[in-house]
Amino acid sequence: MVKALTRTVLTAALVLLSLTAPAPAHAQDRSAAAAYTLPITAAVPLLPLAAEVRDGYERTSFKHWNAGRNPSDGCNTRAEVLLAEAVDAPAILPGCKLSGGRWWSYYDSKWLTSASALDVDHMVPLAEAWDSGASQWTAQRREAYANDLGTPTSLVAVSAASNRSKADQDPAEWLPSVVEVTCRYTSEWIATKLRWGLSVDATESEALTQIAEACPATTVTYEPAPL
Repeated sequence: MVKALTRTVLTAALVLLSLTAPAPAHAQDRSAAAAYTLPITAAVPLLPLAAEVRDGYERTSFKHWNAGRNPSDGCNTRAEVLLAEAVDAPAILPGCKLSGGRWWSYYDSKWLTSASALDVDHMVPLAEAWDSGASQWTAQRREAYANDLGTPTSLVAVSAASNRSKADQDPAEWLPSVVEVTCRYTSEWIATKLRWGLSVDATESEALTQIAEACPATTVTYEPAPL
């Protein structure tokens, strides 16, 4: 099941939202530099279809968080995401400790005012990435994936509660609790898989196809990750 809603109700709600609700301003801004933009219904068939394989997975296979863009500033990848996504910027204390600030967790529509209340979510979780092809990557490429600052949709600051509810589930198993962001979330999931050449299994592909059909005005924007 795509979610604990009937398919008819979900489809009707998403069609209405995708036709009437503009994308958030920051979502529009971050798509500007991407290499490819296509309708979500055209993006789903581009995802390679393959069975998932969890054998050998360990979270430590993906080194994170690393030193980020500027190792000399003391801010690791997690801190850089929090700084980039802050609606009201926090103070940066010694050791890149963040004090104050304000963030919007789009998964559950909550304002958060403490960096410790946020998780930086891998849009496609590490375990899911492993299942979908990352098990065949080098350690260096897995590190690059786990610390991907090359596009704002790979890593997203959200409430710890919503991130832990999601865990390592794909959109066939979990979607944000706020129906209004389903199209956006699914677009960003697809974009991440296309960016990194990750596959989908049959159940995931079916769920993505159903959601895509309910989001006719939604596009997917992505730039292939560097080799």
